[in-house]
Formats: sequence, structure tokens, C-alpha cells
Amino acid sequence: MSLIELELDRNIHPVDIIEHIAAINDWSFERQDADEISISVKGGWCDYHVSFNWMEEMESLHLACAFDLKVPEARRGEIKQLIALVNEQLWIGHFDIWSREGVVLFRNSHLLSGGAEVSPQQCEALLRSATDSCDLYYQAFQFVVWAGKSASDALAEVMFETVGQA
Repeated sequence: MSLIELELDRNIHPVDIIEHIAAINDWSFERQDADEISISVKGGWCDYHVSFNWMEEMESLHLACAFDLKVPEARRGEIKQLIALVNEQLWIGHFDIWSREGVVLFRNSHLLSGGAEVSPQQCEALLRSATDSCDLYYQAFQFVVWAGKSASDALAEVMFETVGQA
């Protein structure tokens, strides 16, 4: 028997851990089924809509984090360029756009191959990396969509670091 054919039992379902984290943080959530949960998380600029999906066949916990920003068709080319520039900056996860809806989202997955168990700390780190990335680049997406800026100008503005206090 190959390792791929071996069925492994997990002690704790990964989505159960996410549900517990949402409950102790008093976040609103909806559990669609055993393998999927949606959570509303307050970010630095807006509330994020976070969806976790357990993909048994890949042994992967997938995260998609979206914010309320519908990209008009006329700005989608520039947003795609911004996404490419932003993704060059990221070490884990990536931004994407759903073509049909025009919604920008951050995506990442945590592989648990071979029956590896996921810890609450790993789930929190996965969620934190998503919200931190969305917080960091949120304004760049806003600048492109609402201010008509180019992708490179928008990214340069949000990456501008200030020093000291006023």
C-alpha cells in the first residue's frame, strides 16, 4: 500500500480549532459545514471577511481573506498590476482578484500532509499573516480604485515609512 492510499485519522478537525479561536475572540462566524467556516475580523482599516476551508484530499487548510472593495472593470488592469507588485513583496500567501466579482482577496494555505496536526498557534499565525498583509496594502488598493493612481505610485505611497513622532 502506498502512503497516498493510507487513511489517517486526525485528533482534532482543523476547522474546529478555527471555530474555537473565533469564539474566544468574540468574532462573528458562521460554520457552513464541517469543512468550512466564515469569520468577520476587525482589521486596521476595515472588517475582513475570512473564510477557512479544510481540503481533505490535499490535507490543506485554505484561508481566503477579503475586504469590501469591488474593483470596477475600468480599474482591473491596474489592480492586477498592483497585485503583481505586492506579491513580489510577500514571503507567504498572495493577493488575487476574483475576475467575475472583481473582489480582491488574500489567500494562503497550511499543508498538513501525512496526518500532521495543526495547532491553535499555527491557525492564529495564518490568520494574522492575512490580516497584517491586508492592513499593510489596503490603502494601495484604495488609491488605485478610488484615486486613480498607478499601481507603482500607490505601492510607493503605502510603503513610505515615517520616523519619529509629530
